[in-house]
Amino acid sequence: MSKKEELLDKLARAIADGDTQAAGKVAEEIIAAGIDPVEAVLQGATRGLEVVGDRFKRLEAFLPDLIQAGDAMKACVAVFKQHIKPEKMAELSRGKIVIGTVYGDIHDIGKNLVATMLAASGYEVQDLGISVPVKRFIEESEANKANVIALSALLTQTSYYQKQLIDYLRDAGMRNKYYVVVGGAPVSPEWAKEIGADGYARTAVGATQLINQLLTSGAKPPLPQPLVINQ
Repeated sequence: MSKKEELLDKLARAIADGDTQAAGKVAEEIIAAGIDPVEAVLQGATRGLEVVGDRFKRLEAFLPDLIQAGDAMKACVAVFKQHIKPEKMAELSRGKIVIGTVYGDIHDIGKNLVATMLAASGYEVQDLGISVPVKRFIEESEANKANVIALSALLTQTSYYQKQLIDYLRDAGMRNKYYVVVGGAPVSPEWAKEIGADGYARTAVGATQLINQLLTSGAKPPLPQPLVINQ
């Protein structure tokens, strides 16, 4: 194994273990070794996040583990940012997500978990909180140049606002600007199809996989059929 491979593996382990101190130290070793920091994030740190995500999926890791992995990721990126040219910074972001619980709904546990997992996976996440009006989703997505709008609804009556947002985007001629994904207890693949969403996920792990697939597919929104991740 080369020195480069050894350091990238070491970084991946530090992230997977949620060891913030080790992640920062390895990042400094990587810089000292002359390794491209962007490559280190994409091939080392991100791999560590995928490991902890798989552990979470198998119920071998829990929310605190995801948060710690996210903190370790931030620690190494803080070191790398000092050595990355401004024009290459965009390569560190996998995409921009605006997420929130729709208007009239104050439930946020599931939404918070999804937001945490996305942030730990390298996405820039703007969490708008609970009871978010349609107009604010649009305003924040425009301001942040988001790729994805993620809508959570935990009540049957509030899931209507998922449809309202998609209708608003369509009527305003903006539907092709964003992937819109939906989730929550009363939400189903059938509902996602009925309202014209681009994707549905049943779990937080599934939501991360869903957005990964959407943003790497090359397909433009709106999709003819929603991408469904039921695991």
